[in-house]
Amino acid sequence: MSAPAELAAGEAAEAAAGRLYPDCDPYGIEDRLTEAEKAPLRRLRRVLEDEVRPLLAEHWEAGEFPYAIAPSLHALRLMDPPELTAGGAQPRALYHGFRIFELARTDASVATFYTAQAGLFRTACRVGGTPEQFAAWDPGIRSFDLTGVFCLTEPDHGSDIAGGLATTARREGDQWVLTGAKRWIGGAFTADVLAVFARDEADGQVKGFLVDRQAAGVRLAKIHGKTSLRMMQNADIHLDAVRVPESMRLGAVDSFKDVAAMLRAMRSDVAWIATGVQAGAYEAALRYVRSREQFGRPLGGFQLVQEKLARMLGNVTASLTMVAALAEQQQDGIYRDEDSALAKMWISLHMRETVALAREVVGGNGITLATDVARFHADAEAVYSYEGTHEINALVVGRSVTGTSAFV
Repeated sequence: MSAPAELAAGEAAEAAAGRLYPDCDPYGIEDRLTEAEKAPLRRLRRVLEDEVRPLLAEHWEAGEFPYAIAPSLHALRLMDPPELTAGGAQPRALYHGFRIFELARTDASVATFYTAQAGLFRTACRVGGTPEQFAAWDPGIRSFDLTGVFCLTEPDHGSDIAGGLATTARREGDQWVLTGAKRWIGGAFTADVLAVFARDEADGQVKGFLVDRQAAGVRLAKIHGKTSLRMMQNADIHLDAVRVPESMRLGAVDSFKDVAAMLRAMRSDVAWIATGVQAGAYEAALRYVRSREQFGRPLGGFQLVQEKLARMLGNVTASLTMVAALAEQQQDGIYRDEDSALAKMWISLHMRETVALAREVVGGNGITLATDVARFHADAEAVYSYEGTHEINALVVGRSVTGTSAFV
């Protein structure tokens, strides 16, 4: 290596020292984080590398979630790390996003499991509850003493849930009676409560309720036979005249418009998951081609392999740039359906390409769990579809840019 090349390599190594993402963040998006924000992410990294990663292949193949990791993740207090909450301060949206990114670059199911509580359920209570309800519930949510999941999708209604929601709620005195079914509810088997959305028989509007998972009339069944997010335990939930006290109705939810406000925030979380999945697949592929030899030379030294790596890195970099910009916009209080929809749509689409390219460069070994690539490749399909399909998000964006709705 020439002297200039050695100098450049040394400077690159020095610049990467202490960086969280030296391989997949060439533009240094992580530099927008403060050192205080990086500290809990580094603690999370240690738990993921030491306790979580060794269990992933076995549990993915078995289709079972490694619940043994939950106490270690809970103990990290990622929702309210002491460095970021002194004096009543709140963590920034950018930290929140990188927390999801770090989880997802390890595993999509682990990220989905954690964000079911920290993202979906907490958002349901924060946006859907009254200020008094959220103040009462949030300490338990942050400590995982009160766990819950978001229950919106139904067996016959996914993309058309806004108008098609069929679960009903009928008020009887100071109680509500809920009847219906929900589907694809991840994390339901270990949740204390289910945030269920139902249509009020009296006015036809959607209301929200926190339902005790063990209440009379609640029945859960595991969805078997999945080829994506195999570790995540998704449930079919049946509600047969389940009684819920008025005090457990989400007091700020009076129509589907209020549910849409939750989805507006949640969709950006999925964009971060899709970005993390890409980073995980790219890093796994990069590790492999750096160590694998073919035709007597390192696999990473072939032109076609390098072209695919460059495309993957481009996708990761563009995605990370987009979600960071979205987080900073939301930090300023700007939440628009079209912004989170655009991020989820575009990033998930390019995630599909990234994981496919990773599978290509790893060759036949890319379909085995040993390289990690197969896990990301399969799990990307679920991430591509949930929190709004590509088509639905495209129509949300299209409605914004044209001023005309194409929804039917």
